[in-house]
Amino acid sequence: MPEDYPRETGVADRPAMAVPQRPDASSDETAMAEALLAPDRPTPDAVLTARRFAVYRNNVVVGLIDAMAATYPAVQALVGETFFRAAAREFALAHPPSSPILIDWGGDFPAWIAAFPPAAGVPYLGDVARLEWAWNTAYNAAEAKPLDVAALLAVPPDAIATACVALHPSLALVGSPFPVVSIWAQATGRVTARPLDMGGGETALIVRPEAEVDVRVLDAGTEVFLQQLLAGANIAEAAARAGGDEDLLAERLGGLFQLRLAIDLVTAVNENCL
Repeated sequence: MPEDYPRETGVADRPAMAVPQRPDASSDETAMAEALLAPDRPTPDAVLTARRFAVYRNNVVVGLIDAMAATYPAVQALVGETFFRAAAREFALAHPPSSPILIDWGGDFPAWIAAFPPAAGVPYLGDVARLEWAWNTAYNAAEAKPLDVAALLAVPPDAIATACVALHPSLALVGSPFPVVSIWAQATGRVTARPLDMGGGETALIVRPEAEVDVRVLDAGTEVFLQQLLAGANIAEAAARAGGDEDLLAERLGGLFQLRLAIDLVTAVNENCL
């Protein structure tokens, strides 16, 4: 089953701040909101002084950069604070939030930083960012009560193969050709730094079954097994595509419940679980 990493006991709260809106009620307000994140635009006519507006504009951008740093601490650790804040500023100006709820903002950053030319020398940076966004999403995901192993033991043996498993809504898989979990764990201080085989890929399992977000490394077969369950396969179909014998299937099924990944188990279903 997956390798566990020390869990984070902190919170994922981002800095509270006022995010510029794009109201329809006032052309002056709209102009001000649009100019806040567009430094090339002139100071809106409704603003008393250009200097005062520049201070406010800077405060908004700094707040957005701080929000990015709170969400992507491993990325910042890997490239350094100066580089990260400069990159985060460019991202914020190119992809401003459309809502004052900042926990929903920043999901485009992994793809953006992966294609950011100055970061080309750190080819795993985008994958680390994807893991951190999945962590953030898991932390803020809907609550759901996991099933315990007794729910599996209650299913008649001849009904297990066609049963469908609903996985926790916070669950995500992040695969990479690099050791993404090990890089993330070292960058965030969860484990002691050591040399890594950068040619060895890892797939992360990210889930928050209770209060804390859990991150583990998955073996290839378990990764396929979970992917198939997420795609709507029943247990037998997922097991066949993941490979392995009956003992390995029993281990994977047990792991679903021991790791509290399953929230429902349905035995009377059609051919497709979705």
